[in-house]
Amino acid sequence: MDQPTQEIRFKIWAVDDVVYGPVDLPTLAEWVRDERVLAETWVYSCHENKWSPAGQMKELRAVFNAVQPGGAAAAGAAVPAPLIAGIRPGALRRVKILGEMTDQQLGRFAQFMEVENVRQFHTIVKQGDPGDSMFLILEGELRVRQMIGGKETVLVTLLAGEFFGDISLFDHGPRSADVVANNNSVLLKVSATNFQRLLQDAPELATPFLVAICKTLTARIRADNRRLRDSINVARATR
Repeated sequence: MDQPTQEIRFKIWAVDDVVYGPVDLPTLAEWVRDERVLAETWVYSCHENKWSPAGQMKELRAVFNAVQPGGAAAAGAAVPAPLIAGIRPGALRRVKILGEMTDQQLGRFAQFMEVENVRQFHTIVKQGDPGDSMFLILEGELRVRQMIGGKETVLVTLLAGEFFGDISLFDHGPRSADVVANNNSVLLKVSATNFQRLLQDAPELATPFLVAICKTLTARIRADNRRLRDSINVARATR
């Protein structure tokens, strides 16, 4: 007698050598329809204890036929996007605010980001420009600066694993400073449009993402408060 559908679990071996899952059959079918799982993607059936290409699984045959009549693996068919969008989920763990997400969550979250390769000395955002995206630093080093009296004042240096521009996702206000690449860098861009899509389509991903941002912002505010208090104490002591 077959197991109930909700008890049948599967694992997916993605193109980046990361195994996702276990997931249930409805989720797996949804991934097929979204073209995140292809006919040649290897899927492990937990109840049958074996690996097989998704296109050969009887549970998914009708789904593939609906996606592409005649079979999703038809000769000459264009290869859709992989499970993640151009980056390995493991590399995303370099960004601190994504560190607590599971591999499955990271793979899904990548669908809401764009990868930007930035050359050394390139200005990523300019002071005064409208803010419409935040950036996560995957590789490289950036400096946040303001031009005062024609001279550059560096406010802070940002390294791999940090992020900036997050406030613009909420108020779309002007950028408060320039951000310039100190060397060749790889950034992950979350646009305001994709952020809204994340909130609407994947609130279970948006929640841990927002909580992680809030924790970081709280730590920054506390650090700024300590610096302000120390500055006041020094000023009072030198009077």
